[in-house]
Amino acid sequence: MHVQHAANETKGQTQWNAVNWRQANRTVRNLRQRIFKAERHGDPRKVKSLQKLMLRSYANTLLSVRRVTQVNAGKSTPGVDKVVIKTPKARGTLVDELQTYRPWQVRPTRRVYIPKSNGKLRPLGIPTVKDRVMQARIKNVLEPQWEARFESSSFGFRPGRSAHDAISAIFQLANPQGRKQWIVDADIKGAFDNIGHAPLLKAIGTVPGHGLIKQWLKAGYVDAGLEHETSSGTPQGGIISPLLANIALHGMEEALGVRRAKSSGRIRGHRAVVRYADDFVVFCESREDAEVAKEELSAWLGERGLELSEEKTQIVHITTGFDFLGFNVRQYKVPSSQRGYRTHTKPSKASVQKIRDKLRREWQMMRGTHAGVVIARLNPIIRGWANYFRMGVSSKIFAGLDHWMFIRTCRWTKSRHNTKPWHWVKEKYWGRWNKSRRDKWVFGDKATGRYLLKFAWTKIERHILVRGNASPDDASLSRYWEDRRRKAHNLPAIRLNMARAQQWKCPVCGGHLLNGEDLQDHHVMLNRENPERDDVKNRRLVHYFCHGQIHGGHAARPRAAKELLREG
Repeated sequence: MHVQHAANETKGQTQWNAVNWRQANRTVRNLRQRIFKAERHGDPRKVKSLQKLMLRSYANTLLSVRRVTQVNAGKSTPGVDKVVIKTPKARGTLVDELQTYRPWQVRPTRRVYIPKSNGKLRPLGIPTVKDRVMQARIKNVLEPQWEARFESSSFGFRPGRSAHDAISAIFQLANPQGRKQWIVDADIKGAFDNIGHAPLLKAIGTVPGHGLIKQWLKAGYVDAGLEHETSSGTPQGGIISPLLANIALHGMEEALGVRRAKSSGRIRGHRAVVRYADDFVVFCESREDAEVAKEELSAWLGERGLELSEEKTQIVHITTGFDFLGFNVRQYKVPSSQRGYRTHTKPSKASVQKIRDKLRREWQMMRGTHAGVVIARLNPIIRGWANYFRMGVSSKIFAGLDHWMFIRTCRWTKSRHNTKPWHWVKEKYWGRWNKSRRDKWVFGDKATGRYLLKFAWTKIERHILVRGNASPDDASLSRYWEDRRRKAHNLPAIRLNMARAQQWKCPVCGGHLLNGEDLQDHHVMLNRENPERDDVKNRRLVHYFCHGQIHGGHAARPRAAKELLREG
């Protein structure tokens, strides 16, 4: 595999803090949309030509380096070469190195283990930083092509789709008026570790980067200093691995005989499937058909080197219910509803127990600490869990967790002030800290005015299912995706108003504010002594690394962006 240097760039030219991210984002977005359109129109020659252009793209390299070394959670995790990239100079040097014309040699991954919910360990393969960046580049080559092919029932690790979309699709299929009452709750045994290389490479075809993908699959891993070969599977921990898994499992609808109406895309057959990566459920109209579907799935997966887990795969009726992605889906008998049943999606018992265990460990670790530390540590956990389960029938569970948390706060205050009377402790920690609510039993910190969130404050909202096979790479749906992103936010009120005023765009890079990066407030007027400094009119919401670029004095921004930062 050879990587050509961009025609308008020279070796050693990249100044990381002077990169025009607005232009880079625009270039890559445009190329992705052109690849998607060519694939949809059935023009393989044009697809391949555009993919080669993407692979050589300087903008693609810039964005890939940024994502791997600044955005991704594993940015500080080294591979077998023990190298991490932390400085702007090192990032610029890496960009120039990757743009040079030379053969590429993949390094083996570094094997690490993380605990699973069942107490076992999950193996991860950590590629080197350079290999991760190359994987990010190849992903931009491959993903828009497959976004034009993927089935609308696939939701995991795809742009614009989430676990909430999968649950919403299940909720629609599990309605009491439907005939598909029997469910194959399937689990693939070690999916990422057992995917067959030959069928996967055959499905990918001779796309630009095919040789690199084959190298990554065969690269092996280093565990405890010993190098091991890999004859199957895609290494969990690689940027491109989820995409490869989706490609390997593509075609499940066709294998199950799922039929859809050409005009609307709605299911017309006697089966339906919802898949999130390697987790999926199949809806059938009878137990006998569910048994047949299970056998057909086993044969289809066997061709890909995979098999169903007999222990975890089960066939259940919708009135018995099943767990999927942390939710429990079940029909309950309600005489007042049509046909006497109603479908509920709510946090599963395992999910509730898991959050209690996590919060309990946090409380135990914070014995003797200040209330401000407790609030800072627990609020993100509470907010994240409640936002994930806000789309279900979660009100009673939220209230129960709040009661449980009240008991934990009482224990914490008692251990901290074991000689003080209750009325003194109550006066010090509880009150109406949240002025927007008439709740005098809110745990807070007088020194900072911050308070502990409650699960029940999160409003229950149904998630709007993504439209059919819609993709963010489809340029004709740009308005649809813009509106959808604006609805899928969890921003505080002040930041929400700022985002709306900015049309949900970062004024530095021009990208969408909710692209996965951390957000910061940029103060146009920097004088800390000026009382108007913290006024909303003086603040702009920008990405974390764009903020650093502003204050680094090297921000390459179009005039429109500079005016936005200055005037708003």
